[in-house]
Amino acid sequence: MGVFTYESEVTSSVPPAKMFKAAILDSDNLIPKIRPQDIKSVEILQGQGGPGTIKKIHFGEGRRFKSMTHRVDAIDKENFTFSYTVIDGDVLTSGIESISHELKVVPSPDGGCIYKNTKKYHTKGDAEISDEHVKGGKQESLALFKAIEAYILAHPDAY
Repeated sequence: MGVFTYESEVTSSVPPAKMFKAAILDSDNLIPKIRPQDIKSVEILQGQGGPGTIKKIHFGEGRRFKSMTHRVDAIDKENFTFSYTVIDGDVLTSGIESISHELKVVPSPDGGCIYKNTKKYHTKGDAEISDEHVKGGKQESLALFKAIEAYILAHPDAY
């Protein structure tokens, strides 16, 4: 099995605590509300939301994938970190066994935050990850982040 790591960072004027609460803690409710074309619904299959929780994400109509299932690996509300692993679904193409995500929201010097995302694609055997797969995931993640940021800025008392 191989591991392909991809890292990204996005800056925002939103303070870290608000971003973490909206983008991580309330994402199951917020994203289907503001971007139903991306995520139609989130279903908890097992657990209460903490580590070990298994969630099934149903993507919106017209998306290239229909669903994925992920396991919550860790949540640290004080340090604004969250990690989960995609364990099932059509996002796991023939050569991908799982995708682990490590998210961290850190303060930026201007009072906003930096949203850091490390993705690790765990491949089957010697399988390669296509640039298209990574590029598509990056664009989708950025669009969701920007939608969450816009919602927080338009509704400053929501979080």
